[in-house]
Amino acid sequence: MTYAAALEYLFARLPMFSRIGAAAYKKDLTNTRRLCAFLGDPQKRFRSIHVGGTNGKGSVSHMLAAVLQEAGYKTGLYTSPHLYDFRERIRVNGMMADEAFVIAFTERMMPLIEEIHPSFFEITVAMAFEWFALQQVEVAVIEVGLGGRLDSTNIIDPVLSVISNIGWDHMNLLGDTLESIAGEKAGIIKQGVPVVIGQWQGGPSEVLLEKAATVGASCVIAGHRWGVRTLAETPQLRRVEIYDRYGADLFELDLDLPGLYQEQNVRTAWTALLELRRFGFAISDDALRQGLFQVRSLTGLMGRWEVLREQPLVVLDVAHNKDGLAQLRQQLTRLSFAKLHLVFGMVRDKEPQTMLPLLPTCDHYYFTQAHIPRALPADELVAAAAEAGRPGRSYPDVNSALAAALQSAAPDDLVLVCGSIFLVAEVNRECFGSKA
Repeated sequence: MTYAAALEYLFARLPMFSRIGAAAYKKDLTNTRRLCAFLGDPQKRFRSIHVGGTNGKGSVSHMLAAVLQEAGYKTGLYTSPHLYDFRERIRVNGMMADEAFVIAFTERMMPLIEEIHPSFFEITVAMAFEWFALQQVEVAVIEVGLGGRLDSTNIIDPVLSVISNIGWDHMNLLGDTLESIAGEKAGIIKQGVPVVIGQWQGGPSEVLLEKAATVGASCVIAGHRWGVRTLAETPQLRRVEIYDRYGADLFELDLDLPGLYQEQNVRTAWTALLELRRFGFAISDDALRQGLFQVRSLTGLMGRWEVLREQPLVVLDVAHNKDGLAQLRQQLTRLSFAKLHLVFGMVRDKEPQTMLPLLPTCDHYYFTQAHIPRALPADELVAAAAEAGRPGRSYPDVNSALAAALQSAAPDDLVLVCGSIFLVAEVNRECFGSKA
């Protein structure tokens, strides 16, 4: 079996949420437990940190992994979905899992796959745990895929749980109130395992605190303990100041993740890292600063206010839900540009009637679609956008939409691609001298 054949088998044989949506979501942990039991429970052979939430959990996970690597720990990082290469999901010290391992793992697991019919996510979680165990990582940062309580990653016994925030997303699976969504996210809070909550959000946060109290988990709310403000910003860099709300501690940090929304994420990661240090992890102030300054290069993070060109400014961002688009609009108020060209596509289960009015007002809209079954067809998106007062043209794919935007854009304009992780994944970076 070649690497391409192994991926073809996994993509074609296993239900994949990113492609078909809710039909691929398995509402129990039975398959994951059985897969891992077959492998000898590899998740028990390394320490782990579990990171959930609605928005920001990916950035927080990469920040934690970058600092732990900089502190000298052999660090695993499991995230989802991938943008360009399946192996982006499974990294050790920033390096993707070997193709040979993916092949061997797939061949080894095929009989069990044919027997129990796991989802794509279930098999990739087991694959990640096996790779981390084989690589003898000292700690692994594990990002929740969807929800928490029934997410396949939720078979680990972490040393720390982190919940970035609670927002509106996947309501068809997690509930139609923020409190019910919080209840699902709270499922990663374990007996006696400390938890960091990114920010106070009233009712949803009370749900998290109640779960923590029920299972005897100590809880720190990052936003209550630490404040953060931006000191300087450029398209490629953000300098922030993190300050102790109850003391004199003050830290300046340079972030290579320049999005304004990274203020909240770095505060959550900072609090989690200080908790880990309190538990005995050897994380120096220098490792904190250097790790957070090199998140992209250390972990391979892409798609979070990612600048591909500066004249005109071309930015990719995976914002794809209500809170993500709100953060993006706030980011735009901080920038100076002549005209905004917005390349936008979305998946059909996000409800265009809800999402489209949230788009920033701009000079030109370019509506398109990713090449996955879940994508909302560009022609339907254009019709819905016109009804929402966002008239624009339809393009068959993101690269033709982006080409049209670049043709129209002046050097002092901004071209922004957003709306779907899968749309961003199809951007041809080589046209901008950038490789995944």
